[in-house]
Amino acid sequence: MHVIHGFDHIPLNARGSALAIGNFDGVHRGHQALLAEAMRRAKAAGGPAGVMVFEPHPREHFQPDRPHFRLTPLTEKLRLLEAFGVDIAVVLPFDASLAGLAAEAFVERVLVAGLGVRHVVVGYDFHYGRGRTGTTATMQEAGRTMGFAVSVMAAEGADGEIFSSSAVRAELAQGDVRGAAEMLGHWWRVSGNVTGGARRGAGLGFPTANIVLAKGTALAHGIYAAHVHVGSKRYRGAAYLGTRPTFDDGTPVLETFLLDFDGDLYGREISIAFVDFLRGDKRFETAETLSAQMTKDCARARDILAAVERANPLAAFPLGGNS
Repeated sequence: MHVIHGFDHIPLNARGSALAIGNFDGVHRGHQALLAEAMRRAKAAGGPAGVMVFEPHPREHFQPDRPHFRLTPLTEKLRLLEAFGVDIAVVLPFDASLAGLAAEAFVERVLVAGLGVRHVVVGYDFHYGRGRTGTTATMQEAGRTMGFAVSVMAAEGADGEIFSSSAVRAELAQGDVRGAAEMLGHWWRVSGNVTGGARRGAGLGFPTANIVLAKGTALAHGIYAAHVHVGSKRYRGAAYLGTRPTFDDGTPVLETFLLDFDGDLYGREISIAFVDFLRGDKRFETAETLSAQMTKDCARARDILAAVERANPLAAFPLGGNS
């Protein structure tokens, strides 16, 4: 996948695309419907299938002091988009200049003059331009005037609930990572470099790889069964997010114990895919009772992950790869 930052100096082979536009936070099943439509239109026209995303998320621009729970930072978003088969990804810097661009100017300068789009794919609730004055109707009218087609995709959902980034965040806030995965079509995961800790886990017989979650991450505190990706390898693990009430009630850090792993991960980047919620966080009277519970947690995590792998050997990589 070719990643392009900005809309100036677009390579010739990236022009004339069928372009899906949106924030694509999480790249959930609703987003995937837009991508599929863009790829279908691109194939029919013989051009590239593209996606346009905004960085940072517009909410971060308009509310810089309010932490925003991003499901997928840019690197993870691009990984997912590539896995779904997109040819080009246009990353537009969302700054005061772009935020102040009128809807008509966005179409003229960015989509037509900059990218030379052939087809635009947007969701039913898409808005664009200064003050969000641009709508799906104005986009369709602009397409008729300026020579590009527009597909407006209906809402996607299941069991009466629409797939949306907000709905995924709500599931994660309750610890329902399986419910989130149903909406996403893939396991939700986080990545980071392993940092040093107080080594309490090692003292209890469970050395953990610790990473600091991005500001605003609102995952329910507790224990999770997880797949841990280290480079191209996958390990089963039990992940804990919480304030360590048995010890210090400190700042939450994600602490993950890798089953069947022996080595030093300090400083390395790891990725943790959340598969199931085991239990909530709680205070134990002694370190010994906590250690005994951790033994049970790890055994249960092993059983859950083994069952997932038996059902689908690629379950940890629902998009069909080890990336």
